[in-house]
Amino acid sequence: MISSVLRTIERLVALDATSGATAAMPAVREALRRVPELSAAPGSLRTLNRDALAALAELCEVIGWILFDAGFYREAHRMNLRALALAELCGDRWTARFVLLNDSMLLAHTGAPRAALESAARVRGARALPARVSSLVLVRRAHAIAMLGGHRESLDLMARARSRFLDGVSRHDPPWAWWFDRTELLGHRGWVLARLHRWDQAIPLLHEAATEPGPSYRDLFTAQLLSALARAGAWTEAEALMADVAPRAARIGSVRAIQTFGRTAAHLVDRKPDAPAPVREAAVFLLANLPTPSTLSPNSPPTSPPAEP
Repeated sequence: MISSVLRTIERLVALDATSGATAAMPAVREALRRVPELSAAPGSLRTLNRDALAALAELCEVIGWILFDAGFYREAHRMNLRALALAELCGDRWTARFVLLNDSMLLAHTGAPRAALESAARVRGARALPARVSSLVLVRRAHAIAMLGGHRESLDLMARARSRFLDGVSRHDPPWAWWFDRTELLGHRGWVLARLHRWDQAIPLLHEAATEPGPSYRDLFTAQLLSALARAGAWTEAEALMADVAPRAARIGSVRAIQTFGRTAAHLVDRKPDAPAPVREAAVFLLANLPTPSTLSPNSPPTSPPAEP
């Protein structure tokens, strides 16, 4: 069972990185059908050995991430709860921390910044965290604090996140820390600055993060860049970006990115009378090319795991 679960994890991670969460959803549905432990109450799995529980916890974490980026927010949160319960059953503290950080991002995205802060706070323990993990905790806190209006505190948190990141990797980093690299940090720095309306600082960082090669889910940085350009009134740059994105919009695999592109374009069309006509036309073109909800989820949502572990 363990080898099958680990192969499924590898396949899902590869699909998500190369093609995006929506492309990975059929494989998620297949895993939910094929691995009965994913729908069993976590407490009923206590008799499994530690390695089996750890593999299942990791699979649930990966599925939770894909559900989140595919727009199934309630199911993603429930899968995160399942991953957390399984990780705690086998004492896998690092997977539990990763899940808490993922859930913090989900909670912020769905408009619950205080709950996002609480989730990030649970990552800390008696011992100091390694630099990459500590940096990621600070990033999650910065987003939530910015949403709550904490201008200075969120800037301080991001400065500390950058400082901790520059401390580099160590043998104490968990295996999953590999994905939190310089580009990821750049994008989140720009995003937090955009939340604070500091467009002159946010736009260059988001542009750099959006134009670096990377996994499919980083289309979200491009979407945040367009939002920042539109809100800053950088019309020439916004028009050029929409013209670039529209022809490939149907291949975007992140529903979060698609929703952000759609909100920005719709705002330019319907509620930005000061936007030049070419910008509004580019927004109409982008909207026409974005996937619609019916094409994003051609099958029913995956079977939801129980709400409580």
